[in-house]
Amino acid sequence: MKLITAFIQPHKLNEVKEELFKAQIFKMSVTNVLGCGQQRGYHESYRGVDIEVNLLKKTRIEIAVNDEFMQATIDAIIKGARTGEIGDGKILVSTLDECVRIRSGEKGNTAIG
Repeated sequence: MKLITAFIQPHKLNEVKEELFKAQIFKMSVTNVLGCGQQRGYHESYRGVDIEVNLLKKTRIEIAVNDEFMQATIDAIIKGARTGEIGDGKILVSTLDECVRIRSGEKGNTAIG
């Protein structure tokens, strides 16, 4: 079992979801977050004062999958999010030791569903 965490541009969320749905991946959590990487933010002027904005808006998608869905999930995220520009995002893959469905008590691969 894997936990796939992707940080993408917020305006690419619908395209990523469409690609995930095409790959038969429907269960996900989505959160709006702030972060920076190579972009390092930008400068903005507000009422004559120069402000450095270091944290940029991103969207975090978390998807728990069985091992056989890992590559299809990664490919779908890349297909939906890639523009070829700095700031497209990152995908992190972690191993899940356990998954428990609260309602039924199911564990492991069947709990991820």
